[in-house]
Amino acid sequence: MDMEKEEWQDPENGYVPLTPERLNPLLKTEWLGRHCVYYEETQSTLSDAKELAANDAPDGTAIVAEYQGNGRGRFSRGWFSPKGKNVLVNLLLRPTFLQTTDAPKCTLLAAVAVAKTMRDFGVDAAIKWPNDVVYDGKKITGMLTEMHTAKDAVDYISIGIGMNVNMTREECPEEIRDKAMSMRIATGHIFDRAVFLAAFLQHFEALWQTLARQGFAPILAAWRDLSVTLGQEVQVAAGDKTFTGKAVDIDDFGALLVDTSEGRRRVLAADVSVRAAGGQYA
Repeated sequence: MDMEKEEWQDPENGYVPLTPERLNPLLKTEWLGRHCVYYEETQSTLSDAKELAANDAPDGTAIVAEYQGNGRGRFSRGWFSPKGKNVLVNLLLRPTFLQTTDAPKCTLLAAVAVAKTMRDFGVDAAIKWPNDVVYDGKKITGMLTEMHTAKDAVDYISIGIGMNVNMTREECPEEIRDKAMSMRIATGHIFDRAVFLAAFLQHFEALWQTLARQGFAPILAAWRDLSVTLGQEVQVAAGDKTFTGKAVDIDDFGALLVDTSEGRRRVLAADVSVRAAGGQYA
């Protein structure tokens, strides 16, 4: 075994491989994550999900990777994660109750599940619209949702989520060191990634079942409770246009509603920065 593998499999430092054999005994879900596909290294779990979906992978498949060579977030931005430190998971879902316009709802639901799970583990996480989970103003989780349709119906939904668990500040590239956060940085503790992932899957499944049975309203209420965006002065960058205003709510489709000097604007896809105490936007 080479030194790199010895290091990331060091249990005392949180490097136990996140294999199905490690995860399965910890699961309390009915269906989510019961089929788990594991990669020590992959280019992208989103690409893996697409291939698995084409080969009839079941609803609730969890794709777990220790490292992604081409991880990405919104607007095709890269996502850095050192090998074996964080939780990189993709959820492959085949809902029959969603419409083709419902992808944003899935993203908001995933953000709620992440924030709730981190709070269970002592990290007071919150959500920055639409789906960045943050702690102390720094990003601790990113995610990307892709919906694939067939004949005007949902074929499957793929949600790729990168949750920063045991990454240290020194492991972050210098250019993001002041912006990134992890549960370990926040608390000083090393976490069992399998226990954390099992708890996250339980939260997600419960919220997903709520969505199926009661609609989006309970998810929306939970998102509002966890939001650090609503009620704040924000700067919105949409394409080559930028404007400022007060974020007052999100609508039933997950769009952010911003009151500006020229009236209320509905934001579906944009960079949104919240004004910090010093007056700058972050």
